[in-house]
Amino acid sequence: MTPLLRRVASRDNPLLQRLRKLGGDPGAYRKLGELWLEGDHLCAAFIHHGGTPLQAVISEQAWDNQPGLRALARQAPLVSLLPPALMASITALESPSPLGYLIALPAFEALAVQALPSVVLDRLQDAGNVGAVLRSAAAFGIKQVLALTGTAALWSPKVLRAGMGAHF
Repeated sequence: MTPLLRRVASRDNPLLQRLRKLGGDPGAYRKLGELWLEGDHLCAAFIHHGGTPLQAVISEQAWDNQPGLRALARQAPLVSLLPPALMASITALESPSPLGYLIALPAFEALAVQALPSVVLDRLQDAGNVGAVLRSAAAFGIKQVLALTGTAALWSPKVLRAGMGAHF
C-alpha cells in the first residue's frame, strides 16, 4: 500500500488534539468513536488480526531509520510524520512510542446466547488487572468478555496497553 504522507508541524493540529484526548481521557473513545493505539506491539497485533488502521502516526526519525516501523505505518492509507517534540506531546507514556494507529472503535457484538465460554468482570477497576484478565481470556480461547457497570472501560488507553493486543 502506498499511503498518503502528511507532515505535521503544529502543536495545535486538530489530529494531535484528538489524539491527546483519546490518550488522556478514558471515555473519549466512546464520544469520538475512535481508538488511539500506541506502540508497535499493539499496532502489529491489530494488523495481525486483520485490522486496517484509519491512520498511522510516526516520528520522522522512525520513518527514516526504522524499516520495521515504517512498514507498519505503511499499512494505513494516511501516515502523519511528526517531529520528536510533537510525538512526545501526544502520549501519556513516560517514553513516547515512535508509532501509533488511529483506528475505528470496533462494533460491539451482541451477547452470545448459546453456551459460549465467557468471562464476567464485576467492578474490576484497575486497568492493569483488566488487561491481565483479557490476556488470560485470549490465551484460553475465550471469545466473550462481559464488563458490568463499575468495571474499568475495556477500550480505555490504559486497558488497551495492559491488554497487549488481547482485544483483537
